[in-house]
Amino acid sequence: MKKYMPLFILIVVGMISAPILADAHVKWFANVAPQKVKLEDILSPFFMTISLLIAILLAILSQVMGKLMDIPLAKKFDLRLDSFRKYSRYILKYGTAVSFIFQVSYGTMFAPEFAIRHTWQTIVMWLIIIFLVIPHHISTKIAALLMLGLFISVWGHAGWFHMLDYGFYIAIIGVLLVGKTRFETIGFPFLYLGTGLSLCWVAVEKWVYPMMTIDIIHHHNVPTFGFPPDIFIVLSAFIEFVVGYLLVVGILNRVLAVVVTILFILTTTIFGYTEVVGHAMIHIVLIIFIIEGISFYNPPIKMHQSKLDQMIFVSLNFIFVLSTFLIIYYRFA
Repeated sequence: MKKYMPLFILIVVGMISAPILADAHVKWFANVAPQKVKLEDILSPFFMTISLLIAILLAILSQVMGKLMDIPLAKKFDLRLDSFRKYSRYILKYGTAVSFIFQVSYGTMFAPEFAIRHTWQTIVMWLIIIFLVIPHHISTKIAALLMLGLFISVWGHAGWFHMLDYGFYIAIIGVLLVGKTRFETIGFPFLYLGTGLSLCWVAVEKWVYPMMTIDIIHHHNVPTFGFPPDIFIVLSAFIEFVVGYLLVVGILNRVLAVVVTILFILTTTIFGYTEVVGHAMIHIVLIIFIIEGISFYNPPIKMHQSKLDQMIFVSLNFIFVLSTFLIIYYRFA
């Protein structure tokens, strides 16, 4: 186990000290219009090299983390977190209410870019909060249906492509709806999938519209840790994409949730209360991931029994997912 520790420490420290811009939503803070770059400019030799290196690293990581959890202290910590699992649905329910209070007090819905423009929207927001606070599963389902209706309303105004950035809200609504039903067990796996895919989708934005991110770097004095801005953007987007991918395939979920939570907290020092409002809901989801781990989730990597098969699956699937997201985003951006 000792021989794996330096690698694990390097990964964790690297992620914690990585560009904190990776978790900032560029649409909220950029002052320039989106300007799409050419696809060949995105697929630079540097981009391709980093993609291959990450694919190899993820293959190794899929095996290292299993050995890490064999450490007695890690097992004890894991069991301690498992004891809080009974509170997960309450955390999601009341945490969503708190997040919506932040949003409505800021005059927005779901994200800082969607301003409340009509009285009925304010009323619906407060109804969602009230029904979430009522401790009954029927009330929770009513709140979820109201959330779905409001989300569809915003979707119709902003466009389906834009709202894919916030696809995790559909997952949250799904979890709230299936509570106390025979479909309850699929709720949290759906939340993992929705959150992971949303992070991957948002990450691609930084590659396709790099000038928006450069504008944020200049206007908010974001530290680039010695990297040129163009390299910094590529790396920060890869960090966000990898985090989303790992949540989906079921690797490092508790550690990832802790690391990403730290990154989100760091971004508030630069972007202030807007960042708090925009990412409060994500914080709630990450708290659930810290508590739940993958105890309820049969991650895709478990479909393969041998270590070699798992390593091949993780690495090749990463390249496939990366390519698919980039092509789809670029086609419809």
